[in-house]
Amino acid sequence: MKKIMKVVGAIIENGQNEILCALRSPEMSMPNMWEFPGGKVEENEDIYSALVREIDEELGCRIKTSKEIFNNTIHEYDTFIINLLSIKCNVISGNPTPREHSKLIWLKRENLESLKWAPADIPAVQQLIQDK
Repeated sequence: MKKIMKVVGAIIENGQNEILCALRSPEMSMPNMWEFPGGKVEENEDIYSALVREIDEELGCRIKTSKEIFNNTIHEYDTFIINLLSIKCNVISGNPTPREHSKLIWLKRENLESLKWAPADIPAVQQLIQDK
């Protein structure tokens, strides 16, 4: 039976209404695909604390999360199942810097579909585009 991993993703929007997109590095699983930055929720950790921790580790900045889940997706990959909880956030200090990803870019919602997204992130991307 495949293991279900609970993962959080940050939908970070800047003052120009652009969304932060992160390119997975060649060393990561699903290399060279785009995603919303974030990561696994540890045991006994709430999703909001996990997201703040992951963004600090991955991007070296502090965020403030909204207190609602923007998108909740379950996606089955070959070897595991991911439950991705996407949450809108704002940077409150520091500038996002790629520590694990190959690249970070800011894109307008209408341009998000131009990237090759990791499959689990696609429902949140589609919802962002629809919510303009």
